[in-house]
Amino acid sequence: MNRISEVSFRAVSLTTTSRFAEASALYREVFGYLDPEYGLNPRLLGALASNGGSVVGILDESDRLVAFAYGFCGTDRRGFYHYSQSAVVAAGQQGRGLGRMLKHAQREVALSHGMSRMRWTYDPAQIRNAHFNLDVLGARGRWFAPDMYGPGTDRVVVEWDLTRDEPANPDSLTELVVPADPGELRRSFEKLLGKGLVAVSCRRLPDGNGAYYFGPADHA
Repeated sequence: MNRISEVSFRAVSLTTTSRFAEASALYREVFGYLDPEYGLNPRLLGALASNGGSVVGILDESDRLVAFAYGFCGTDRRGFYHYSQSAVVAAGQQGRGLGRMLKHAQREVALSHGMSRMRWTYDPAQIRNAHFNLDVLGARGRWFAPDMYGPGTDRVVVEWDLTRDEPANPDSLTELVVPADPGELRRSFEKLLGKGLVAVSCRRLPDGNGAYYFGPADHA
């Protein structure tokens, strides 16, 4: 039996103009962006890297960039936090833990600048992403942003406490089986979050459907 050889990956902070250009190209490639309006300026990445932002990547054994993420400092009435704007993994490299490596690399950058919280958004209908964010990383879905990028682009805003790692116990939480109708999913999220609950877990059910689990915000 032939075995696929193990590939070694390493997480790094990107600091050179050539790496910024490589990251921008990977970003366009993964998302399939052809319109310059949706591109990512390498100079912006350089500015972020030099001013407290995160510009991190994963290199393979050939020193090729195969995953990339960037973020910046945000603030609200609760104080400062790191906002992870985007993360991409090259085609054919999914399922190798690179997404987790990216987030933990961003975590190290955020902690080095004195921040203990990180936020980002995801599509609530994407069960795999929800499970990764809530169960694997331990982030919490705290806010709902309807039509964030235009009609039909509802997003959940998650917050990750970088100082603790406490898995949720779905048995003691409120369950929401993911409805097929986006409008119903939106209404359900807004209702549960409006009660002061937060999304703490998302699991695939035996019948193939996904289910969210919500718990009290002050315990999440």
